[in-house]
Amino acid sequence: MSGRDFYAQDSSARASWRLAVLMGANSRTYKFALGQALLEFGWTGREEISLAELAAAYSLGLVQHLAQDPQAPQTVELGEKDFLTVAEQERAVTLEAGWPTERLLAAAVRSMPMMVMQKFHNLRGETAVAHTFYELVGTGRQRVVRLTPDLLRLAQSEQAASLAAELGARWSIVESSFAAGVGRSLVEEGVTVDWDTLKITDKRRRRSVTGIVDAAVGFQHGRCLICGDVLGPGEAIAVDHVFPFSLMRRFDSVGSWHGPDLDALWNLAPAHATCNGAKSDRLPTPAQLARLAARNDAIMHSPHPLRRTLQLSLKHALPGQKAPSWTEFLGAVQTAG
Repeated sequence: MSGRDFYAQDSSARASWRLAVLMGANSRTYKFALGQALLEFGWTGREEISLAELAAAYSLGLVQHLAQDPQAPQTVELGEKDFLTVAEQERAVTLEAGWPTERLLAAAVRSMPMMVMQKFHNLRGETAVAHTFYELVGTGRQRVVRLTPDLLRLAQSEQAASLAAELGARWSIVESSFAAGVGRSLVEEGVTVDWDTLKITDKRRRRSVTGIVDAAVGFQHGRCLICGDVLGPGEAIAVDHVFPFSLMRRFDSVGSWHGPDLDALWNLAPAHATCNGAKSDRLPTPAQLARLAARNDAIMHSPHPLRRTLQLSLKHALPGQKAPSWTEFLGAVQTAG
């Protein structure tokens, strides 16, 4: 599923935001720091903010993450003037004060217009998302960031908390790929699911990365996979086995289950707890299978490590056959069930 296909399922500003955050390329984590700052200011309802105000929130958020995990691949050599180099050097004083140092703030104001603010709306292989969320106007110290009506509506919408959680989850996932080293364990193994905590876990470091719901729900457009309605704030959410886990127990009892691991990420989807309870152990409907195939296709176009995890699921799905499409694979599992 390309970004264009993802957007076609929901041609709203929310879909454009999710495309930018969930499916854009990440060689640094700058986009997440900017997105977090934009949501924070958008929630206040202000239509204009100075570039310095945005830079302060942006750099503070990035430094807080930098204290825990790398914000760029470990294989990348950072120069003395690189913003991450400055952020690392100013990290301790910034965290102690709870506010960026003058040097860090100046570096952010200088670098953002030519770097992250030019790239936020861009996608890999495509020009840009359909909606824009800010405009930078003016010159020098008088530069102002105008938040678009789309950004203000998003930041104050019913799904604002979910969008912020999705951004945080994606940030954690990318950090984990930088820390573990994309090209080594994550490329070979992907990530796994810890059912005791309902979290996605980095196999190499045996460390929980982020919750399954926050990591996956954006790729479902914030909707329940079972009924297709929005997962609203305050509603109880469950992680559904789309193909019921009882299938493995049922067939294993006679030693005949040779199907895929139903506890893996490809088969897990956020859903209303009430829908999940009513579904019980029945097989998914054609509509639910179509939603799961679309969701998994969307994840396959996101950066590592979720993409690689699902690639591995397809690669080993049908022994002796080339990797099928998600529609073919899910149809084969349905037949086996």
